[in-house]
Parts: sequence; C-alpha cells; structure tokens
Amino acid sequence: MATGGRKLVSSPPVFSEDGGKLLVCTGNTVSVYSASTGMLVTELEGHTALVTSVVMVPMGHPAMRFSSFCWTSSLDGTICYWDFSLPELIRRVEVRLPIYCMVIPSLSRSGDDTTEKPSDHCAFISVEDISKPNNHKKALCGQIKMYNLSKSKFVGGLLAETRKPEVMTVSKSGEYIGIKNKRKLHIWKVPVKDFSYNEIKKIKLHHTKSLSTLAFHPSERLVAGGDVTGRILLWKGFGRRKFSDTGHKFSKYMSEDDEERPGVRGDDDAELSSTWHWHPAEVKLLSFSSDGAYLYSGGKEGVLVLWQIDTGKKKFLPRIGSPLLYFTHSPDPSLACISCADNQIQIVNMSSMKIVKSISGIKLPFSFPRVYGELFSGFAFDHAAGFVALRTEAFCVQLFSLFYDAEISQVQVCERNYQPVDDITVVLSLLTLSLDGSNMGTVEVKLPEEGIGGLVCLKFWTRGSRAGDYSLSTVVYEPHSDAGISALAFHPHKSMAVSSSFGGDFKIWVSKSGEQKYQKFQKSGWRCQSVGSYRKRPMTAAAFSADGTVLAVAAESVVTLWDPDTNVLVTVIGETFMPIVNLVFTGDSNYLVTASRGLKPQLAVWDMTRLSLCWSYKLFTEAVACSENGTHFAVLALLPTSINGSTLQDQDGLILLFDAGLPNPVATWLVRKAKGGGLAFLDRDPTLDDGKVTEGTASQLLAFINNEHEYIVFDPFTNKAHRIRKGGQDSRVYDEKAGSYGYTAVYGELPRFNPREEAAPMISSIPSDRPWETIFTGPSHALAPLTKLCSTFLASLLERRPNKNELAALNSGGDL
Repeated sequence: MATGGRKLVSSPPVFSEDGGKLLVCTGNTVSVYSASTGMLVTELEGHTALVTSVVMVPMGHPAMRFSSFCWTSSLDGTICYWDFSLPELIRRVEVRLPIYCMVIPSLSRSGDDTTEKPSDHCAFISVEDISKPNNHKKALCGQIKMYNLSKSKFVGGLLAETRKPEVMTVSKSGEYIGIKNKRKLHIWKVPVKDFSYNEIKKIKLHHTKSLSTLAFHPSERLVAGGDVTGRILLWKGFGRRKFSDTGHKFSKYMSEDDEERPGVRGDDDAELSSTWHWHPAEVKLLSFSSDGAYLYSGGKEGVLVLWQIDTGKKKFLPRIGSPLLYFTHSPDPSLACISCADNQIQIVNMSSMKIVKSISGIKLPFSFPRVYGELFSGFAFDHAAGFVALRTEAFCVQLFSLFYDAEISQVQVCERNYQPVDDITVVLSLLTLSLDGSNMGTVEVKLPEEGIGGLVCLKFWTRGSRAGDYSLSTVVYEPHSDAGISALAFHPHKSMAVSSSFGGDFKIWVSKSGEQKYQKFQKSGWRCQSVGSYRKRPMTAAAFSADGTVLAVAAESVVTLWDPDTNVLVTVIGETFMPIVNLVFTGDSNYLVTASRGLKPQLAVWDMTRLSLCWSYKLFTEAVACSENGTHFAVLALLPTSINGSTLQDQDGLILLFDAGLPNPVATWLVRKAKGGGLAFLDRDPTLDDGKVTEGTASQLLAFINNEHEYIVFDPFTNKAHRIRKGGQDSRVYDEKAGSYGYTAVYGELPRFNPREEAAPMISSIPSDRPWETIFTGPSHALAPLTKLCSTFLASLLERRPNKNELAALNSGGDL
C-alpha cells in the first residue's frame, strides 16, 4: 500500500562493478543511485515483499568492460536475476520461503572463471521456516540452506538452525561464510572448485558476550567479531586444524606449539585471539579495508573508527550524526558508503575522510518520552507544497516532499550535537506549519532533572526564498509560566498564532514588523497580543476556523469559541465524556470536528450555525484532516484489538471519509501501522497529475503516513493512487558519464601526450612589459633560483626613478 517513505537502510547497499552506481534495497524495489551525484537513476521493480539482498555479478565476457547484472532476494520467497542497466528482469527463481539474506560465494572470488554462466552458481540463503511458531521461546525458525540456482532446488540438508534468521557474511575470496548466533560465530569453509554439500566444513568460535556482527579479512585467515558491550575480538588463524591445508597461504599463523593459543577460549579452533575496546555500546559495523591494513568499526555513537591492524592505533571520522549500520566498499578505492540509522547513506572520500554526498530518505521514527501528556500527532503538513514536516532524533525538523519522495531540507531546531546517551534531556514536543507554509512553530522541552530545571521554549520560524528554508524569528522562554504547551495553531490568512497550555490559559501571538530610525535596520518578531482562559480549566486543543473569524479552544471536555481579534468569548458548546485532544474546522467553517481520547473515546461533529451536536461515534481517533473547501473530512481510527486479532491480521487502522452533515462514511480504507500515523489533504501538483480533476473537494488528494513513516497519496473520491516521481523532480540521471576512479579520482587525469601539441613554441625576441605574469610559470625543476625570481618580481612592482646622470642626459636631449 505504501508508495513512498521507503527505508534505505534495511539491508547493506552494493556498488556496481565500475563503482559508478549504488544499488539500494528500498522496500519492494531496488533503487539504483548515481555514486557521483547521489541522484536516482532507475529502479528494479518485480518483488512483492521487502528486498533483503543484492549480489553483483562480475564481468562475464572479456569484451565487456563492466557487468550490469545482479541477483536479488526478497521476503516474497523469490530470487531474481536482473540487468540493471536497462532495467530488465531476466529470470525469477521460486524458493517459497522468506529469504532474509543471500550470498553467492562463487561471485565473490577474485579471478573466477568468467565463462561460467550465472545460472550455474549456488546461493547460500538464510530463510525462515514458516511452519514453526516464531513466538515460541525455543522454536528454531531460522535456517541456513544451500540453493542451486540452475536447477531451482535445495542442495543437501541444513547448515544451521537458529532462533531467528541471521545475516550471513562472505569473505572476499568466497571461501568462508559466517553468521553470529548469540555468543558464537559459525564459520563454514566452501571449497573453491567442484564442491559438494558433504565437503563443506564448519567450526565455532565462542565469546562471553552476545555477538552483533562479524567481518572476514580479505587475504588472511582472520575474522573480527563485535559484541553488544562495544568490544571487538580478532581471531587469527581460525580453523587451524580443520580448515588448513599443506602449503596454504594462511599457514603463517600456524604455530609449532599448538598449546600456545593466547586469548582463545576452550577448544576453539584458532591460533590466537585479541580484544580491542573503544565503543561504549554495541558494535553494529565491522569491515576490513580492501588491502586488509585497516578495520572499520562503528555503532550507536555515530563515529567511524579506523583501526590499524598491526599496531591497533585508531583514527576517527566523527560527527556523522546518527548510529552507523553498514559499511560498503566501492571498486573505486577512494570511495565507500556508510548506512546510518536515520535512513541516510553517506558517500565518503576515503583519502580525505570526508563526506562528499548524501542520499537521504524520510527520517525514521524514534522513541522519546511523552511530555505533559500524550501528543496527538507527530506530523505537520504544508498543504500547498505537498510537504510533511517531522521531528528527528538529532533535534532537527525534516521537510520531505510527498510528491517527489525526496528530502527538501532540514532545520536545526536545537543547537545540540547528536549524543548517543540513554537519558534524553531535550524533546521537540510540538511542531506545526501555517496553511501556506510561510511560518513554522516548534516547542522544545528541557526535561527536569530530579524535578529541577525544566524549561519550555516556543520558537517561531519564517520561510525564506527557497522551499523548506526556515530561519529563526522569535524565541519565547516559558510562554505559559511553568505549564506545558498542549497545542499550537496558525491563523489561515494572518500572521497570527495561538498556543494553549495545560496550565489553564491560551495566548494569541501576532507577528510584529517595523523599522527603526535607520531604514537598513529592521526589526520583526512575534509578540503576545492577548491571553484568555475558561474557569481555570486546562486548555487541551486549539484551532482557527477556515475563514479565520472564529478561534476554538478546548477546555477539557467543552469547546470555547472566541473572537481572535478582540479575544472575547462568544459561546461555549458541547460536553464530552473525555478531554478533547484535537479540533478541526471543515473547509466552509460550518462544522467543527472534535476528537476525545481515554476510556470513552469519541469523534463528534458540531453544527456551527446551530451550535449543537450533529452526530458522534465512539472511535479511538488517531488523526483528523479536513479538506480546504467543502464539508468533507477524513479520520484515522484504530480498530479494537479483538477485531484486529481475529479477522484483519496486521491491519490495525481504518480511514473513514465523511461528509460532515451525514453520519454515514462516504468511503473506508483498511490500513496497517495506524497507531501514531497522520492524515492530510494536499493540493494537487499539476506537473504530476495525469488524470482529470473533478470539481469541488475532489481537487485535493489525501495523504496517509503510518507510524514507520511510509505513506500513500491518493484521490479519496476515485480511490486512484497518485503517481509518485521518486527521488526529486529532476533527480533521475539517464545519460550519466562514467565517473573517475582509482588513480584519476585521487590525483586527477594525466595530461594527454600529442607530439604536435607538445612541440617547442617559437621564442619571441620581444621582451614582455609585464614580466611578473610569466616568471613564476612552468615546471618547478625548470624555474630560476628563488633569489633571482624575487628580485625580478619586486623590481617589476616598484616605480623606477632616474639618477642625476640620467636626468642630465634627458635635459640635454641625449640618450640614456
């Protein structure tokens, strides 16, 4: 159902063989990005469930410079073979078990036979046995199997069984495959040529803590494992008894005295073991450099650490801003990419250790404490531009285009660096946008420590000339004394806003602009125009009417109506069972929709002309959105647990489309992951719309975003999915030039030698009037000595004065 907001970091990405493209698992598709520009090139569409692995196929013919073929696996139980340059699906293999990971060792071997057909390879897959109940504590649902891609059948029996499907790691030579399983590493040796299932050998390496990741050295028999405490263990000479062959290239780790095995636990088959410790939390990323001289590691702290294998010395790439998940090498030795937990892929120049490009998806949800009660929605929408604003873990607001499935910008709300600490001290509790997106309001709360030091801060932001570019306008500390802010809303047409608090009052803010004595100094900002309250009740929600003439503020279970210009109480309507948490006016301002939560939740519609209740439902409402014109509104409601568990499986929510004057819904849709989701009506983008627009409210689209930030945009009146242009309006790159790599990427292109062009130029006998422009040009070994150059250069800059003899000669008309 989701058509955007896909996760870019569910699996490790893979570079193409030429290093020019990056293949990323994004939901049910594989997105192909340009490594030089970070823009979307094309997509591989054919899987019906999450894509879990991409395996590149090396060059298969001597006449081909680079290969453009790859294998992919998915939770839909299929393996697909692609030509991603077209793109075209060439072959599909049915496994009929969810595949969580796949490696093909024969494709990883350097110097492999290039004449081997792609279908002759055997894949090692990590699958889930769906016949076993995965909720049982002792059920072994994860299985490691070998699958013949040419014959489409399993080979041999089970290589391993685990509690859940595990991620496999293959060595660069394709000789070793490993997984982590609780406190053990399982390592298999796969024969290089003409092997069978019975020839596969296996060992186990033990640790005292649960292991989280592993990596193989590219050329030596060395494996590294990271654990949940932040330690990195190195096992050298693993498989010294079971894997070793006479004259093997790894024999340098073999010791004449087998009893001397420092650091090795029990009877583990390894020569020695050592431990490194820098990370304060779980190690999520381990990868050796292509030459094997360094080990890269990363985790929750958002720092990439470079360990020198021989000495153990460290270098750092700090301030990446998010926990690290994967590290992927490129065939271009100067480039690599890091997958971050905030749904961002950073392309790094390894020679300078700097981030050169970023591929940003929608920010993923994160857990934070609820401040002063439960928030109603974590999203804000720019209805005209089709943007959604959402909070990030790094104290930012991300502006994301729902039409183009691309990040627009990020606004740093709190001047704080990302710190991987368990105790959260600052929370961005509220976020809202004005109807036209010209203003943004945020509320940040500094949590008290042991009941002391809490602080509430209200900030107003003004949009600049570019979309998504917001600058800070006004900061208000403790706008409602020591009480928390429950709601923040903007006037639809004026520079006016209202904030309500649990302390029992609300405040109306207006934008102030003026000029000082000198015209070039201008002063603008927001100030409090008026304050209101109702019987000292907590104010739990607030909203302006569509025409801006009425301000509705919920005082717990009743709705108070005010004149926003004079701050005069007009009337009080309603009496609900539970406190009202959301207020929304319909587009014509004739109806008011209220939502209450608690033991007796209620969705109610009030007639503003009669000031009476029209109808109500007992619904647990998660979000409400009204169309800009007319009387239609949509509701995101949660289904009861009993209904959801018995018949609807993973569908836990319902979208209801109403005409405010009628209690029967116009249309309904079942949705997944509704708790914590959001709804909004958006204006159509004429550049993307390829259908006919009907009159009235049908000119708007409905957007639903779930709690994992996946979304769909559709026409609620025709139930037609809106066409999404993924990656940005001009992001697709079709005629991409081959990027530089290797020596060229580091030192630049070598000059082209042409005998005719390199011929010695003719020497001119005419002296130059500006010698300083040429005296420093040329190769360094051909330049004149520095003492001679400096004197000539300084002399050319000084004004020369004639001496007495020269002046006398000039006066007499003679020659100098």
